[in-house]
Amino acid sequence: MDKKILFITGSMNQTIQMHLISQQLKEFDCWFSQLFTDSPFINKLIKHTPLLNNTILAGQFKINSEKYLESHGLQIDYQAKKNKYDLVVYCSDLHIPKRMQQVKTIWVQEGMTDKYTLLSTIVRSLKLPPILSGGTSLNGSSNICDVYCAGSDGYKKQFIKLGTDANKIKITGIPNYDNIKQFLKNDFPYKDYVMVATTDMRETFRYENRPAFIKKAVKLAAGRKLLFKLHPNEKFERAEAEIKKYAPAGTLIYRTGNTNHMIANCSELITQYSTVVYVGLALGKKVHSYFDINDLKRLAPLQNNGKSALRIANICRDLMGVYAKEGYMHNYMELEKRA
Repeated sequence: MDKKILFITGSMNQTIQMHLISQQLKEFDCWFSQLFTDSPFINKLIKHTPLLNNTILAGQFKINSEKYLESHGLQIDYQAKKNKYDLVVYCSDLHIPKRMQQVKTIWVQEGMTDKYTLLSTIVRSLKLPPILSGGTSLNGSSNICDVYCAGSDGYKKQFIKLGTDANKIKITGIPNYDNIKQFLKNDFPYKDYVMVATTDMRETFRYENRPAFIKKAVKLAAGRKLLFKLHPNEKFERAEAEIKKYAPAGTLIYRTGNTNHMIANCSELITQYSTVVYVGLALGKKVHSYFDINDLKRLAPLQNNGKSALRIANICRDLMGVYAKEGYMHNYMELEKRA
């Protein structure tokens, strides 16, 4: 079939998610591009300065995403310059170039959205570009795309409240977070520790008192073994130095590794603003978050035994006027191992 689909990638989580969906659409010509803009000014900033290196527009996010795509033999069309597309599948609707709005579009929820702030309110009230909110608090609320794939009924209600048409939203689950029980089978060597999953707030220009957070984690651990898993976008040297200063000797620190396996083996999970809190909740762990726990339970992604990618793929087919069919599903864990 000649129909072409462009998948927009971002973080490694978003990139793997797009790969999962594309694997259910083998009959189409699938291509991939990192999130991009047609703004000459922003493109000059990306090319000539490091200002946007901590966003999914550039820096390590783009480098790691394209390495992943190349390692899996996937077709790359950065900035959609090679082809005309019948459908574009977006990981973020915070910025969609005007020329891409002329194509049928689907937005797929990738994970938790950031806390709604005063800046989010100002951006919405003044009808400014949602990307100016400085985070993902307005992700899924631009109402630009033809279809919005939400992770749960709770998130559907949130996106409606923030401005997206109810009729556009389909509850599909989130591909990387729809089969959490699979992570219980793992070979991570440690068990029964208190795990701390950090967030890249400082790297994305948000305030954080990291020493206070570490001290709180130490207090919650109450003498139990601590394990810190750093966010991939963090400045590792700084984060490690802080942990070594304020946490007990022998605290485990990981820059990389399978976060989901670490959560599966922990006895308690401490997070800030991180989607991985949903892994802990789904596995029945005691969790801590900067978000209200009852709100998180209401928003928690559907657990549908890994069928979200297929559901989204069939929505893609429907939008292009192609009969939806049952396909095969690929195991997220296998893709993550090869990332």
